[in-house]
Amino acid sequence: MNRSLLTLSFCFTFLLLSAQDRITGKPFATRSEVIARHGMAATSHPLATQVALEIMKGGGNAIDAAIAANATLGLVEPTGNGIGGDLFAIVWDAKTKQLYGLNASGRSPQSLTLDYFKDKGYTSIPPHGPLPVSVPGCVDGWLELHGKFGSLPMQEVLQPAIDYATEGFPVTELVAWYMDRSAPILSKFPGFAETYMPNGHTPRKGEIFKNPGLANTLSQIAAKGRAGFYEGPIAATIAKYMLENGGFLTMDDLKNHHSEWVEPVSTNYRGYDIWELPPNGQGIAALQMLNILEAYDIAAMGFDSPEYWHLLVEAKKLAFEDRAKFYADPAFNEIPVDWLISKAYADERRPLINPDRAGRSYEPGQLKDGDTIYLTVADEEGNMVSLIQSNYRGMGSGMTPPGLGFILQDRGELFTLEEGHFNTYEPGKRPFHTIIPAFITKDGEPYVSFGLMGGAMQPQGHVQIVVNLIDFGMGLQEAGDAPRINHGGSSQPTGEEMTDGGYLQMESGFDYEIIRALMYKGHQIQYALGPYGGYQAIMYKDGVYYGASESRKDGQAAGW
Repeated sequence: MNRSLLTLSFCFTFLLLSAQDRITGKPFATRSEVIARHGMAATSHPLATQVALEIMKGGGNAIDAAIAANATLGLVEPTGNGIGGDLFAIVWDAKTKQLYGLNASGRSPQSLTLDYFKDKGYTSIPPHGPLPVSVPGCVDGWLELHGKFGSLPMQEVLQPAIDYATEGFPVTELVAWYMDRSAPILSKFPGFAETYMPNGHTPRKGEIFKNPGLANTLSQIAAKGRAGFYEGPIAATIAKYMLENGGFLTMDDLKNHHSEWVEPVSTNYRGYDIWELPPNGQGIAALQMLNILEAYDIAAMGFDSPEYWHLLVEAKKLAFEDRAKFYADPAFNEIPVDWLISKAYADERRPLINPDRAGRSYEPGQLKDGDTIYLTVADEEGNMVSLIQSNYRGMGSGMTPPGLGFILQDRGELFTLEEGHFNTYEPGKRPFHTIIPAFITKDGEPYVSFGLMGGAMQPQGHVQIVVNLIDFGMGLQEAGDAPRINHGGSSQPTGEEMTDGGYLQMESGFDYEIIRALMYKGHQIQYALGPYGGYQAIMYKDGVYYGASESRKDGQAAGW
């Protein structure tokens, strides 16, 4: 190569590298946080974020705005949520200065038994079709939240979603891609194509999509409240559809459903209280992991340290063995949550970690006596909501009752058919749940409302966010944009145990020296696109809100 070409090549390479570098020299791309005084919303879709802001500017509070945003997300992002699914929330109430937890997950049909699965030769509950369908808890969750904390009439709260469903909206790139992937699997179920493939295909990027059936369903909920969904014509349509298509969900199952207000649980991590909801969700796995990690000087190790990532993965393995065995519906089991999230229990489990070698298997501890959307909203009065909602497996079971505009969830797949397990299928039981909201307080005051989507990635992601914020001093946006790991292939809630150490997926942005060091410690490394979750967060500091929404999704943080 002659000198001029060599110089040109060098300059071009320098420009490329310069364009990729951040001003602060980090090896991953991020952007500034959104900062505002009066209110903040961070959701996985810009239209939903704007709806939340409109509700608050129109006199509503953070709870009204969160419900409005969730209703909009069920329309514009049906690949992750909808009113056929379940909901969990943590609310900081500015008046009482305390946290409230809501478990709005649905129960299995009363007429479906474990014997049915055994007689039919099932070894696990199928992921799609009528059998994994459980009662959709989302709508009851909205009404519980609204009844306790809401300020605007429900008609005003749901009107933006009704308008978008009636008038249509342009589908975003990521949602269009996921819908296209779902269609070959779900279009065989009655009602799916009529609702989501009106032109013979799922809507493409930028195409206007309308959902008049959902507009009508939301209008019924706005006008009649709980009875508009769990009783009357909508409930009858669901029950009739299920009966005609081999399902078991009945009008009585819907009518008898109720959400449950629960006490959030916490652990203190280096002076910050990290809050999760108790089982049937998996939130306490994050607390167990943090308790194990707290004994190590993570800050001194640094984000780019293979020692830190090794400890994180091993702590995850320990927590997930307990998750696989013990996390289930507390109405059917005695689950010693206080012991599982105690420092003493972490002290017992921590010595099992070999700092130089990846564990291939761990036993669950000895106890003494599941694509998703996440959103968070904060208002001028200081109320903050951390809300997560999902159908499971993206769009859900595929079961789409005619004319209603939504798909029923397939959360029942997460039951096990193994007799004697905490999470064994039983009628009227809530399955193990993957979706978890989170919250951080400092000295009894709200600090960060956050969450991260993505099945078993969620507690792992919660821990990585907390460590990024507290140990590594990252900003709110930076903490979400930093590359993540996802350990998988082991410790499933259906009773499957880890026998080979599982596999470690590492996002782009990690230096190869870290990857090589982890391989040397015995970790099996996989490269994968996508299984790293989707993060939103709001921080409250010195009277100002900071908002963050990561670039892995279509989301937006915005305030005023």
